[in-house]
Amino acid sequence: MSECTTANPLGNAPVGKLLRRFAVPSIIAMLVGSLYNIVDQFFIGQSVGPLGNAATNISFPLSISCVAIALLFGIGGASAFNISMGMSEKDPGEREKAGYYMGNALVMLVVTGVILCFITELFLDPLLRFFGSPDNVLELAKTYTRIVAFGFPFLILSTGGGHLIRADGRPRQTMICNLSGAVLNTFLDALFVFGFGWGIAGAAAATIIGQVFSAVLAVLYLSHCKTIKIQKKHLRLKGSYIVRVTSLGATPCTNQLAMMIVQIVMNKSLKYYGAQSAYGEAIPIACAGIITKVNQVFLSFIIGISQGLQPIASFNFGAGHYGRVKEAFRKAATIGFLLAFGAFLLFQFAPRQITSIFGDGTQEYYEFAISYFRIFLFFTFLNFLQPITSNFFTAIGQPRNGIFLSLTRQIIFLLPLLLLLPLIMGIDGIMYAGPVADLMAGVAAIVMLARELRKKQYNTTEITHQ
Repeated sequence: MSECTTANPLGNAPVGKLLRRFAVPSIIAMLVGSLYNIVDQFFIGQSVGPLGNAATNISFPLSISCVAIALLFGIGGASAFNISMGMSEKDPGEREKAGYYMGNALVMLVVTGVILCFITELFLDPLLRFFGSPDNVLELAKTYTRIVAFGFPFLILSTGGGHLIRADGRPRQTMICNLSGAVLNTFLDALFVFGFGWGIAGAAAATIIGQVFSAVLAVLYLSHCKTIKIQKKHLRLKGSYIVRVTSLGATPCTNQLAMMIVQIVMNKSLKYYGAQSAYGEAIPIACAGIITKVNQVFLSFIIGISQGLQPIASFNFGAGHYGRVKEAFRKAATIGFLLAFGAFLLFQFAPRQITSIFGDGTQEYYEFAISYFRIFLFFTFLNFLQPITSNFFTAIGQPRNGIFLSLTRQIIFLLPLLLLLPLIMGIDGIMYAGPVADLMAGVAAIVMLARELRKKQYNTTEITHQ
């Protein structure tokens, strides 16, 4: 079947145009999500200082867990939905399944968000200690986390719901949903932290108000879907649909959970080995927190591209248009490399300037931050490969390959290195673990991708739109 006969624009519009249409709003949506943390770091750093930034870093694993849940049901539901819509061109019965995938994913976003909120509030103190909080940071971390935990259901709903909205063919609405909450958060941060003098509690309050606003918009958009109408029957949970959704969402979710585990180990290692160095316990944790969240801004672009690739790859794979699948990946990877190389230059040549944005510090503070930027993020120019490739495998219905790739950088490579290298090199070993893991994860992605794209189906002649 020629691709020109496909009615759905995902199957016949120019791939480059489609990638721009879906990736740009996805990038903005992801960027906005990372800016929630950046904005908090800025206002807390200016008003509370390095201990405040350390407190938000101690709380960061919980934010990662929210994103993990949102991606599990958001991207999982979106992938299942788009694959079914692509298959519905040959089997009309798949269209009804698509409605159930979206409805079940939406319900699970809400339920899991409420559960995580209750768990956090009930076990706040032991959780923060487990995450590696030093004694002089614990109270600030408790103040911040106790408030933001009430926003977890809304954060999960707005983030995951954005992927479902994008799957419905409305990436701009996803962008508006997230951008509006971030703008509101920034305004309220300035008002609450500087205007009212509420400090770290004000930053936390501003964050959840912005998340509530984004979640309300997401629900409004999803109640008026463009391609299908979500009915009450679609909201009834059914095991087969949830299994399909979670299998396809497991890759990005696993990647986030891996990040959470690494973040916890990182905090504990920075605290332990920092105490044995000239930096002390708090400085490494504060610096690593800032740098991690700055790196998240770069990764927002890469993840946004991979998420923009998802509906294009899923639909065309389901419809059998393999040439378009390959073309979409190639364009996404090219853009990813250019962005990654730009981030590499920035991290290598302007680390002190970036760190200074988040408040002043001692000479030791800047010394550690500059070294961490330049060493830990040395292979940033390769860090587009693993996220785009792992999400690509998920999009084409190969969640096992996607999960494996999502685990390479964080769990298979970085985690053992974080445990072993500091035994030999002290706190410097933590910094050198990063580039070694990045290089090995990049090689793994290239090998698995080459094996996939050598398959005969990707090399048949198809009519494509450049």
